[in-house]
Amino acid sequence: MSDNVKTVLLIGAGPMAIEYAKVLKAQKVDFIVIGRGKESAKIFHEKTNVNVFTGGIEHFFTENKANYSKAIVATGVEELSETAKKLMEKGITNLLLEKPGGLYKEKLIELENLSKKKKANVLIAYNRRFYSSVLEAQNIIKKDGGVLSFQFDFTEWSHIIEKIQKPDIVKQRWFLSNSTHVADMAFFLGGKPKEMESKTMGTLNWHTSASIFVGSGISETESGFSYTANWISPGRWSIEIMTQNFRLIFKPLEQLAIQKKGSVTIEQVSIDDSLDKQFKPGVYRMTECFLKGDYNNICHLHEQINMFDVYSKMANYN
Repeated sequence: MSDNVKTVLLIGAGPMAIEYAKVLKAQKVDFIVIGRGKESAKIFHEKTNVNVFTGGIEHFFTENKANYSKAIVATGVEELSETAKKLMEKGITNLLLEKPGGLYKEKLIELENLSKKKKANVLIAYNRRFYSSVLEAQNIIKKDGGVLSFQFDFTEWSHIIEKIQKPDIVKQRWFLSNSTHVADMAFFLGGKPKEMESKTMGTLNWHTSASIFVGSGISETESGFSYTANWISPGRWSIEIMTQNFRLIFKPLEQLAIQKKGSVTIEQVSIDDSLDKQFKPGVYRMTECFLKGDYNNICHLHEQINMFDVYSKMANYN
């Protein structure tokens, strides 16, 4: 077999894969896109001017005997964990897997067991950890002595989501598929839950476990936290972080506003968010860290597994 370790495999040809392709092109990285259907491959090429190898992973490796070490998996949510398994079986040892990595804890545990056997690094792509707003907030938090408390809202727009063409299982576990973007960002800044009480109410046709979510707890950094979401009423994603002298407000998450002690004025914080405007926010820096092997701030698979019970409790999943 020839050695092609510098070439990245991009699995999938949908909207998220298009965003990764833009980043990889800008970073001048050699990559091969592997998709399945010709229709998505056609759209991908129109958007990126990059050809797609169609027919899926098995077909690709039948045709191509080179060694690869890195892959970005941007398939549909329901296919993520099985795709990652296939890639590890083909000898790929560094994988960046779109969130949430899998819809069931046992699937993630299977993935982790295989990754240990194959000595592979499997990472979950929560790109909001790499927002310019988050990087600036981390500096402010550090200088002000840490987080005292935080709160977040992961309200989803039910009237939009119910019309989206997604497999039923993805919509039934929409908190995992989508809302964990907010929860992960909040817990990344404020600390993972050490204690937590959660309550849910209501139901939706496409998300029968709950439609209203409330909870509170204490994080591993001894910060108090609370959350709410109402998927029936209007709302939007938001996070607020409280330190000794500041309230840091992410609403929308890509922007940072600040309220200072002794003032009711909320000011926008000036941040260099040029990369977040040029590319899908957070994806450029996250991809750059992945390719460099700097995994410190990327969500590791074992971290996602440890959070799975928390997320299931928040969403009332069995």
